[in-house]
Amino acid sequence: MATTVAFGVESPQGPRTVSVAYERTGSGEPLLLLHGIGHHRQAWDPVVRILAVERDVIAVDLPGFGASPALPDGVPYDLATVAPLLGAFCESIGVDRPHVAGNSLGGLLALEMGREKLARSVTALSPAGFWSERERIYAFGTLRAMRLAAESMPLPLIEKLSRTAAGRTVLTSTIYARPARRTPQEAVSETLALREATGFHQTLAVGRDVRFTDDVPGLPVTIAWGGRDRLLLRRQGIRAKHTLPGARLVRLPGCGHVPMNDDPALVSRVILDTSR
Repeated sequence: MATTVAFGVESPQGPRTVSVAYERTGSGEPLLLLHGIGHHRQAWDPVVRILAVERDVIAVDLPGFGASPALPDGVPYDLATVAPLLGAFCESIGVDRPHVAGNSLGGLLALEMGREKLARSVTALSPAGFWSERERIYAFGTLRAMRLAAESMPLPLIEKLSRTAAGRTVLTSTIYARPARRTPQEAVSETLALREATGFHQTLAVGRDVRFTDDVPGLPVTIAWGGRDRLLLRRQGIRAKHTLPGARLVRLPGCGHVPMNDDPALVSRVILDTSR
């Protein structure tokens, strides 16, 4: 069951209150989990139980996604705002510099938190921001098509598709290499999360000019890329390694863009190895 915390942030228009929904379980050093655009904290469910054996796991719904409300008027969805906002969220729940693992948009935010000294370690799974312009256009076009498809399908059709492996492939194969592993309930839930995400279009809009070009020195960093990532192609991992020469680059064989579902044991091991 999600908990929601509200905390204050500064904006160009003055102080604003932001609310973030999260779930917390396990014990040990804190580990913050950040999902990708159009997804929700449940993307991490396949690995949470494994991680919670060694870590105090905090899975959040980013603002404007999942159960977290949209950002208030005047608070942008850009990297320079959301990464410090996540630092303020951690402070509000009594956490100081967690380990951070993120996927896609969440991976980009995790790296920015590391650059801003808001993280103890960073594991970025297929992080955004290492694309060429052509690759970015392809990824954004694919995401918009996914959103449009989710919006155009009535709920009974989504539920019907979710009941078969072939239907779950139709719904989720863009981000998973093994979509049939998703349960019907999970396939329905994440399709609805995509179509109802209030921060989707604003996040895409500010992402047009995003390139992660700075190193993240002084802390452990792992970049991990799914060998079957169809959204952010795996060659972007090589660019990430050039940008972050001290980072460990790991391949995730047989995994798609959201690898936590495709190989929970491997993803958990990569995250825990980094945070150790």
